[in-house]
Amino acid sequence: MVKVEGKTYEAAGVSLALAESVVERLRAAVESTGTTGFGTFAGLYPLDGDRLLAASMDSAGTKLVLARKAGRLRGIGADLAAHCVNDVITTGAEPLFFLDYVVGHSLSLEQVAELVEGAAETCRAAGCALLGGETAEMPGVYGEDELDFAGTCVGLVARDRVIDGSRIEAGDVVLGFPSLGLHTNGFSLVRTLIGDGDFDAELLLAPHKLYVDEVRELRERADVKALAHVTGGGVLANLERVLPEGRRAEIDWDAWERPRVYDWLTEQGVSEEEQRRVFNVGVGMCAVVPAGDAGAGQVIGKIT
Repeated sequence: MVKVEGKTYEAAGVSLALAESVVERLRAAVESTGTTGFGTFAGLYPLDGDRLLAASMDSAGTKLVLARKAGRLRGIGADLAAHCVNDVITTGAEPLFFLDYVVGHSLSLEQVAELVEGAAETCRAAGCALLGGETAEMPGVYGEDELDFAGTCVGLVARDRVIDGSRIEAGDVVLGFPSLGLHTNGFSLVRTLIGDGDFDAELLLAPHKLYVDEVRELRERADVKALAHVTGGGVLANLERVLPEGRRAEIDWDAWERPRVYDWLTEQGVSEEEQRRVFNVGVGMCAVVPAGDAGAGQVIGKIT
């Protein structure tokens, strides 16, 4: 087992503070193009007077490194599409289509096929088309054994169905949708913890859950004011992305049962504070609803 100084994400080479600084540094340039709501989970573009397109882009991250070792690239393909679709549905949009990008030093037909077939699995489940994408070999950019997988999802939402958090009030409650594990965030720290040794693929590579059906069902039962996809930065940081100024979330961290991978992180010496800051700790999607709709799901907190 490799010793990680402080057992933190930053010690493993990833700075969440730097990521936030990059967003702020780019804000002026992005918003100068007419964009509003920069920094949320998906950008919105007015298609016409009644509808908006929602779009999000991401990569599979360094979970892909462990997936290659375990021979589970198909799962990573499914994870990436789920991550992107989940971002898009936070706006209230229905996913329309997905595009992917596979790049590395040199590509194997089998590896590319596994990734794309996995993404197609998720797209079928979400009711969205996989339009195509791009493959590229870049030996001058990527190391001999390096591979990356990225994707973009685009959805459609009527103006009167947009979810943007603007109606959130003190007294609203936060509902939590359970995750299956780590999803696709925090793996730079996880990889440092396991080093070059063997690892439990079932434990560490649990799928990134797709929340399309749960969100659709919740909207039929409750007034959903905001949705937050819990990715890098944990529950609180991702909720903050959808809360209006002057509102904050208070979370009851004992309100749900965590997947056993979080016990494993504790055993490796990763503190509770660091787990809350980096990982989803068992909640992969949050919804903010009025207190009167609390019975529509698992309450994990409130808005003050």
